[in-house]
Amino acid sequence: MRAVIQRVTEASVTVEGSITGIIKNGLLVLLGIEDADTADDTIWLSNKIGNLRIFNDEDGVMNKSVLDIGGDILLISQFTLFASTKKGNRPSYLKASKPDFAIPMYQAMIAQLEKDLGKPIQTGVFGADMKVALLNDGPVTIMIDTRNKE
Repeated sequence: MRAVIQRVTEASVTVEGSITGIIKNGLLVLLGIEDADTADDTIWLSNKIGNLRIFNDEDGVMNKSVLDIGGDILLISQFTLFASTKKGNRPSYLKASKPDFAIPMYQAMIAQLEKDLGKPIQTGVFGADMKVALLNDGPVTIMIDTRNKE
């Protein structure tokens, strides 16, 4: 799994003119899924997202997590995170999982984040043409790949 995590003061996703997910202070997470992903990746990544200390404490130091601040999460599936640009100028998406595998993994990530956060999270619509709006706070943007746990 690959995740692009952005600290936001607000974010929303719109599908066919209707807002399907909206948050205020929290994290916008773009999630890419590949066939090598497992339930263990879901658990590890959800724990990492929930506990990532990228929110400011009273001294202005990034020392608090989304859990600590009671923030929200907006999770959006994004197969393009597995784009390969090695050959030519048209990205290849062969590493991105097909819906039959990716949808259950995406749903498992939603469930795991909700369990870890202790409340519902907001989402986009898998496979839809989504319009994402956000106000990145900082800006703070972090990329995590479960194949490269740095």
